[in-house]
Amino acid sequence: MKEKRNLHLKVQEMCDCYATTNPLKEMSVLGKDKDTEEAALKWLALAVLHGVENNAEEITLTRRPDGKVAVTAVYRKTELPSPGSAVAEKILEAVREITHIEKGKGKSLLALGIRNDSLELKVEMKAEKEKEKISIEFPG
Repeated sequence: MKEKRNLHLKVQEMCDCYATTNPLKEMSVLGKDKDTEEAALKWLALAVLHGVENNAEEITLTRRPDGKVAVTAVYRKTELPSPGSAVAEKILEAVREITHIEKGKGKSLLALGIRNDSLELKVEMKAEKEKEKISIEFPG
């Protein structure tokens, strides 16, 4: 990431900035963004906002070695807009840096302040031969 400023804080600021937008609409155009690092943080913020607004249990991003990316949400199993391979790679990097999950797998809590409220998410990363996966679990 170019700017090593606190990524956690940037994600929180973006949650505040995009709180009144349509997260799915915003997510659907991120794959075309030239600034993949900024797009990765924006995607994380939008995924959190979408999860909160739609009572999601979990949102998962899976990236395969061939670059194919799938994003699913559990509330009703559905595909969400993919951020594309370049942005997904930066999302994985940002989550590793924010959560300090080393070696591609582990679990961590992520506290985010959104507007006048706070939220504690469970973040899990898994790295296997054929894919890397990030799951964001929302409070029940």
